[in-house]
Amino acid sequence: MAAEEEADELLAAGGGPARLERLLALRVAGEPLAWVTGVTTFAGHRVVVHRGVYVPRWQSEALVARAIEHLPGDGLAVDLCTGSGALALALARARPQARVLGTDLDPAACRCAAANGVEVHAGHLADPVPEGLTGQVDVVVGVVPYVPTAALDLLPRDARDHEPRLALDGGPDGLDLLRPAVEAAGTLLRPGGALLLELGGEQDTALAPTLTSAGLGPTRRLVDEDGELRGIEARRRDGV
Repeated sequence: MAAEEEADELLAAGGGPARLERLLALRVAGEPLAWVTGVTTFAGHRVVVHRGVYVPRWQSEALVARAIEHLPGDGLAVDLCTGSGALALALARARPQARVLGTDLDPAACRCAAANGVEVHAGHLADPVPEGLTGQVDVVVGVVPYVPTAALDLLPRDARDHEPRLALDGGPDGLDLLRPAVEAAGTLLRPGGALLLELGGEQDTALAPTLTSAGLGPTRRLVDEDGELRGIEARRRDGV
């Protein structure tokens, strides 16, 4: 975001000169802008972002757009590691008759998602999803932690120094949460249901055996305008 746009966001937060000075000091200290103002915009929707909660990125908007395409009007979707609930919110707004659930291990994230009107369940990945929904889900989407531990220092300052490591660190190869997320999707999805996960680098290749064993495939690579990997899309196979 350009400096002029950040200034507009801070001014829009309101509260008079004294409050603006405090907000500016927090931003200069490196806090994410969404924490400073308390809100951000994701996929055209206003999203509340509590301090200490992962800030949704615009790069994830393409992932949720694909998820919306796969979600029937009266369907069922699960957003793993929902964080602020931004992806779940976008899905619910696009398909108001569908049921959209978010899950997250972090109590602070659950409170934030609830503040955004998301039906959120506290727990690890698919563990808190109501048992009766297993094998019935149309779409599983997730921005789970996937940054390799050694690459955390390469993140922008606001993310590196302030955002919760729990929401970023994917372990040595970035797959510590991606693998179980794929396995969870294999259990949750109905035949023909779609999994959409954000990732990068060569993680799609590394995940291929897990996808196959979970009954998912073939896999479609989701890339940005520069041809860089941004996510994967896979279907639950019939008869698995």
